Amino acid sequence: MRELETLLGLVITAVILAALARRIGAPYPVFLAVGGAFLAFVPGAPTFTVPPELALALFIAPVLLDAAYDASLRDLKDNWVPITSLVVFAVGLTTAGVAIVAHTLVADMPWAAAITLGAVVAPPDAAAATAVLRPLRPPHRILTILEGESLLNDASALLIYRLAIGAVAANGFSIPAVAPAFMLAVAGSVVAGAALGWLVLRLLDRVQHVPTAIILQFTSTFGVWILADRVGLSGVLTMVCYAITLARTGPQRTPPRIRIPSYAVWETVVFVLNILAFIFIGLQIRPIFESLDATDRVRYIIVAVAVLLTVIVVRVVWHMSFNTVIRWRDRRHGFHPPRPMLRPTIGSGLVISWAGMRGILSLAAALALPTAFPYRGLIVLTAFSVVLGTLTIQGLTLKPLLRALHLDDDDPVSRELSAARERALRAGLATVENDRSSVADAIREEFTTRLVPGVREADAIGLSSHGQIHRAALQAARQAVHAMRANNEIGDDAFHAIEEELDWLEMAVGSEPE
Repeated sequence: MRELETLLGLVITAVILAALARRIGAPYPVFLAVGGAFLAFVPGAPTFTVPPELALALFIAPVLLDAAYDASLRDLKDNWVPITSLVVFAVGLTTAGVAIVAHTLVADMPWAAAITLGAVVAPPDAAAATAVLRPLRPPHRILTILEGESLLNDASALLIYRLAIGAVAANGFSIPAVAPAFMLAVAGSVVAGAALGWLVLRLLDRVQHVPTAIILQFTSTFGVWILADRVGLSGVLTMVCYAITLARTGPQRTPPRIRIPSYAVWETVVFVLNILAFIFIGLQIRPIFESLDATDRVRYIIVAVAVLLTVIVVRVVWHMSFNTVIRWRDRRHGFHPPRPMLRPTIGSGLVISWAGMRGILSLAAALALPTAFPYRGLIVLTAFSVVLGTLTIQGLTLKPLLRALHLDDDDPVSRELSAARERALRAGLATVENDRSSVADAIREEFTTRLVPGVREADAIGLSSHGQIHRAALQAARQAVHAMRANNEIGDDAFHAIEEELDWLEMAVGSEPE
């Protein structure tokens, strides 16, 4: 009972810190990181541990699915070049740079362990960056690149991570030996993720009880990760493909009365997992420090600071170099995007370069290391230091940087949302176009109220008698919006926004069939 009381107190404290962060406009992971660091040195602080083999599944699987579900395939394809640059080259260069720095400062650290450290701290977490940027309405292209990077660099970093851990276990590393298995794992993960998504959707179609549906969503998420891990696939790639499959076909199959509470529960769970990750890794710092003598403490701190500077510098140098090449290409050949978007500029390059805050993946990957792993204490301490340092240094300065650069792209998501509202309104009203009854008038008034910005509902409308007509109008509106998404007329950001509006319209009148 004592442990439960302590854990609840820590969670409540973290919730208060997050609320304070939102009040002053800072990303809440910054305050969680500071709180975790403070907790590490509180005398008599409790001890909580997570079995290493559970850490990645517990902390990463739900967070990754939540992020991948919202990803826009259309926008990812439109920006595949800069995303690939960050996912493959930035992660690879950061991993290599950190490994070289760590091995140089700690000469007896095995190369495989140094590479593991590099893979742990290489992938940025877009949640912190977008928490800062979204309220300022930055160019949509910047958000797309950051979110796409965060979604896919987890896969590249954790593949390196797994190979490095395997090299430690095997006392050696051979590219010819692991390359076939590596490629098979990548291809198998893509196929398995899509197939499992298709299967789970058909199983969930049969579930109409809301709590049961939500429980099955979480158990299937953990089940997909565990299955991928058991058969040697990439849990991250499998989860990403699984989530994207759910996102592409799930909205047409899931009723609003399940979708609305599901979204609320998922948002809450992801928030709690972030809290617990910072708490648990913060509690591991104190035993690490207590086990070191004064000389080793100084050395570990030097390594942590050096790695922090390395991850910041490598990202800035790489992306600004890439940005220079892209701007030169655009000047030479012209800028011809498939749809209106921000042209690459020095300013956009600076924002993306500086939005490299690390977060929950680095914490979970450090926690997941076997207890006997070489220099595990150094890796855990360094990972937490990099997360704390990047969140504090970059997280608190990203907002002033964006404001100083005055970047603007005329808000394409709002334009797409307006187009989707108009199309949905036309489709819905077309179903009652020739009906002059009072029921049809009520439906026309309600659709106009809900889907035309600026129109307000003056009086409550009695809708109990027109469920069938109302459902037909809503179905037509949804089909029009789904067609726009399928034809790439709107991206997933606008799609999910209009989907939410239609869900609330349906729930408000109880027009769903029993």
